[in-house]
Amino acid sequence: MDKNDTTTYSVQLYIYDLSRGMARNLSPIMLGKQLDGIWHSAIVVYGDEFYFGGVGISSCSPGGTMLGSPDTVVELGNTEVTEEIFMDYLSSLGENTYRGDKYRLFEHNCNTFTNEVAQFLTGRKIPSYITDLPSEVLSTPFGQILRPILDSIHIAPPGGNVINGRHS
Repeated sequence: MDKNDTTTYSVQLYIYDLSRGMARNLSPIMLGKQLDGIWHSAIVVYGDEFYFGGVGISSCSPGGTMLGSPDTVVELGNTEVTEEIFMDYLSSLGENTYRGDKYRLFEHNCNTFTNEVAQFLTGRKIPSYITDLPSEVLSTPFGQILRPILDSIHIAPPGGNVINGRHS
């Protein structure tokens, strides 16, 4: 292969509002501030959707979880990372950093995962309105009251195949 003949792969961020619009309506009343959604995100590359949840790193066909089609798709750019290298990278992450038992709704979640993977593939971060959501919620009195309950929640949209995840 010619050195100038490099294959690139499109990288997309799929964004889902887990509240299905309810956060937009209820957040001013409950939190005293406007939140446009409760965000779940996934990376789409090499024809598959990759995400992190309570069972570890999973994959499915794009839009293949029970969440259906994403609310928003963000083009993150292209990567020259091959699928083989990417899958080795995911396996490594799944063995330690992104095992299912490491999931924490506010500190180590699907959005933490997609942000890290986006940077690995493209050098770009995901939008800050997604990564800033936990601190937005926790900065409110009601968020602090709900934290013990919300900390026990493990989100894992069904419909995917676990990649090197471990059930605990």
